[in-house]
Amino acid sequence: MTLLEKTRKINKLLQRSENVEYDGISRVLGNVLEASIYIAGKDGTLYGYALIDDEESTSGVGDVISKGKFPAPYVKWLNRFDDTQTNPKSYTDKAGGAPLSGKNFTIVPIYGVGSRIATLIIARQEGSFTDDDLLLAEYGATVVGMEILRDRSEKIELEARKKATVQIALATLSYSEAEAAINILGELDGNEGLLVASKIADRVGITRSVIVNALRKFESAGVIESKSLGMKGTYIKIKNEYLMEEVQKLHR
Repeated sequence: MTLLEKTRKINKLLQRSENVEYDGISRVLGNVLEASIYIAGKDGTLYGYALIDDEESTSGVGDVISKGKFPAPYVKWLNRFDDTQTNPKSYTDKAGGAPLSGKNFTIVPIYGVGSRIATLIIARQEGSFTDDDLLLAEYGATVVGMEILRDRSEKIELEARKKATVQIALATLSYSEAEAAINILGELDGNEGLLVASKIADRVGITRSVIVNALRKFESAGVIESKSLGMKGTYIKIKNEYLMEEVQKLHR
């Protein structure tokens, strides 16, 4: 592939509409650069990787892959570099180990909104890195940074939608239904459990229909799922993790 063709292949990563898939991004970069790729978060979390040689999975980096994280001393060393470094002074730490020892490798810091968010590590068993390789590596790091920010943004939006859904569901409850909701969730063991509406009604002093209405509103909003078990009661499972938190606020 020519430099232009390789650049276009990396650029196509930005044109995908599906969820961010870091192993997939790593495979594309690995194919373009003919090298193993590791995307490490600022805290050392291994976001994604692609190996050019299966033997690497049994080498020092194999432990990183199995744990999903680089050793803390190694991460501290990585984060020292503010710009691209090829074969920087060898990392040595008996406690932390050197995952990429014996390889030619390049470290490319990844920035987003002005701050360090990750590191792109490119490794080869043989062969040095050319200027074209470094150009592609830095462009690839920019693309990865944009994808990380997109991933974070999508997660923030998802969390916001979940919270909004719970708040809308609670806003539809009457005072007595809100009281029923507090007691319904209080019966659960964690995020699921079995409840008997008549027992709650008797204890709280509300009608069974109020409890049923509260459950229906929650189910219509998609924040819980329920299943009648006849005389045993009703099985409840929370589908939105913010429901419990918001209902507890009602109790205050």
